Amino acid sequence: MDLDRLDWIALGQEEAIDPSIRIVDPHHHLWHRGGSRYLAEELHEDLTSTHNVTDTVFVECMANYDRDKPKEFQPVGETTFVAEESARLEKFHGPKLSGIVGFADLTLGEKVGEVLVAHEKASGGLFRGIRHATAWSDDPEISISHTKPTPELMREKSFLEGLTTLGQHGYTFDAWLYFDQLNELVDIARSCPEIPIILNHLGAPLAIGRWGSKSTEVEEVWKNQLTKLSKSKNIFLKIGGIGMDNYFDTGWSALKAPPSSEQVADFWKEKITWAIETFTPDQCMFESNFPVDRQTLPYSVLWNAFQRIAEQYGANEKHALFSGTACAVYKI
Repeated sequence: MDLDRLDWIALGQEEAIDPSIRIVDPHHHLWHRGGSRYLAEELHEDLTSTHNVTDTVFVECMANYDRDKPKEFQPVGETTFVAEESARLEKFHGPKLSGIVGFADLTLGEKVGEVLVAHEKASGGLFRGIRHATAWSDDPEISISHTKPTPELMREKSFLEGLTTLGQHGYTFDAWLYFDQLNELVDIARSCPEIPIILNHLGAPLAIGRWGSKSTEVEEVWKNQLTKLSKSKNIFLKIGGIGMDNYFDTGWSALKAPPSSEQVADFWKEKITWAIETFTPDQCMFESNFPVDRQTLPYSVLWNAFQRIAEQYGANEKHALFSGTACAVYKI
């Protein structure tokens, strides 16, 4: 997975299909590590390339932890770093970084409240919630989350206590897990109806490992679980991550140039349309997942693909998908 083939990415840039549509990008990362850099300058370049992006939300990625602090407080260093990058982004007088979703270990139970307070203090008013990724598989070809979760982590008492504490503080919960784990999230959504839960990357209908040759089974399980989730009005779906060749085996990373937005839309339209119609636009938001999705897609191509898919909807539905739902959930 190479996220920095910038010369290759440059071969596929497109002009916005509809630059009048306001976009709030509710899912991107920032980092400078291992020779890979995506900071305020790179983010600004993408945001202003051709589409009308006005605001963004950063989502945790283990960047700039404060290793001098006790383990549970180390992730607050990431929030401090992102707040500083937000201030640097403002100097360009363009799109704003308007929310931070950090990491706090929910298995701390009630004690996670102290970490949440520290995040809030470090954020300059930008802290909106946490993501505790729980993606896990026993398939050696499928990686587990960077948080190194154990199987069925979301069923553990300490995790549920931490989630309840998160809700008591008025914050959101971003969930990243694979399609065959979604039954765990169904139970959480039902038991914690007061907490806004945002499912990342379409609920990860995988096409790798043992699932690579079982697309029919994957789709059946994925649709069944998402249908159940859609009944809980505190669940929101992030539609994105569609450039992650390492999960969805699109084959795009092997092309001589990035795919066009038309190719991307054709590949994903059926799944995305089904998801939107199942949840309704008021529970869905398009996301970039940059720079991770840069492994196969330019920023402009990704948003053009979403605009192509959304052509079938009216103005109110488009507003919800591109900005309205994200603004409501993350208080932008």
